This record gives sequence, C-alpha cells and structure tokens, in this order.
Amino acid sequence: MTSEEIARYIDHTNLRPLATKKDIELLCAEALRYRFAAVCVNPFRVQLAALLLKGSGIKVASVVGFPLGATFPEVKALEAKNALENGAEEIDMVINIGALKDGGDDLVLKDIEAVTSAASGATVKVILECCYLTEEEKIRACRLSSEARANFVKTSTGFGSGGATLEDIKLLRANVPANMGVKAAGGIRDFKTAHAFIKAGATRIGTSSGPQIMSTCPA
Repeated sequence: MTSEEIARYIDHTNLRPLATKKDIELLCAEALRYRFAAVCVNPFRVQLAALLLKGSGIKVASVVGFPLGATFPEVKALEAKNALENGAEEIDMVINIGALKDGGDDLVLKDIEAVTSAASGATVKVILECCYLTEEEKIRACRLSSEARANFVKTSTGFGSGGATLEDIKLLRANVPANMGVKAAGGIRDFKTAHAFIKAGATRIGTSSGPQIMSTCPA
C-alpha cells in the first residue's frame, strides 16, 4: 500500500479539549499536505476547519454526544444539525452505551435515528466504544446502527479505557452490511498498525498521528 493510498483512509483528528486555533490550523495544513480523507474536530472548531479546507475535497467531521454518549437523542440531533450548518460533512456520534448495556435496543435505535435523520444524508459514524462492550453487545450495536441507516460503525472515542483492536474490527466487519464502513480509532500511530487494521476490514482510520503514519510508510 502506497502512502497516497493509505492517506485516503485517514481521518486526521484533534479532539483534545485544550486544542487551540493554531492547533486546528496545523491539523488542516497537514491534511492538505498529505491529502487525508477528512479532519475530525470538536463542534466549536468546525467553522474554522471548513473555512481552511474549502474547495479542497477534504471533508470536515465533527463529534456528537462526545465522549460519553449519555445525553438525549434530541440533544444529539441538535448537535448534528448545528455541526452541519457550520460546515461539517460527516458526524461521528457516540452510542448510548448505558442504554445498550441495559438491553434498551429501542432507545438505542431512536438515539441513532435522531442523528441520521438530522444529518439529512450526510455521513454518520456510530462510535460503539468497544472497550466497554461484550461481544454480544457489539453485535447488537452493529445491527442497530445498520437499522438506523448509519454509514459506519466505529470502535472507539479515544477517550475510553481502550482503543481499536484487530479482533473488534473483524467482528464489526462481519456484522454490518458490505455497504457500511468500519472505522478503527484509538492507539493507531504508525503505518504498520494502520495497514493491519485496513487488512482486517477497516475502511477508515481515525488518528491524531496522521503525519507519523505517513512518515513510517515504506519507501
């Protein structure tokens, strides 16, 4: 896999609470340099990122219900709508983890549908936070995400107790339709690791280490 090919998988990410305007400017400059698929930023920074990347073809993603997922569907829908109005083209939402663990599938479905409806066709990625889930819960979350017309399932926020694993990527890939994406996020910092996740079935890589991945690509 060439550096140009792997770049098209990467959502270059800065979701740190202390990220400054200069940090987001650097993030976008790196995305432009390497031609990453997208940048992922907190809602407050969407407008800036959209301005910096306008006309580049690099998408702006933002987060909803982040990082805990434990707010109301109506709030998540409003967050998504606001992010899109400010220039986001993709939404990474956190599933209601507690409701899923309660067996509250109807609530979880409503939660995801609130965002997919508000997104009006924009790409929606559902963050499962796999480190907190059993295998059965991950499989249910995949099914509910598909039923709610989400475009991706995603392993992790990067703020939980664990990040992406190859086993989780394989499990998610096996339990969503072929037309749904699988995003690996959390702890991916070099080319070898990113490539292994792609081989396992990931169609996007969420990372704050995009340039480091590019610098470790084989010549």
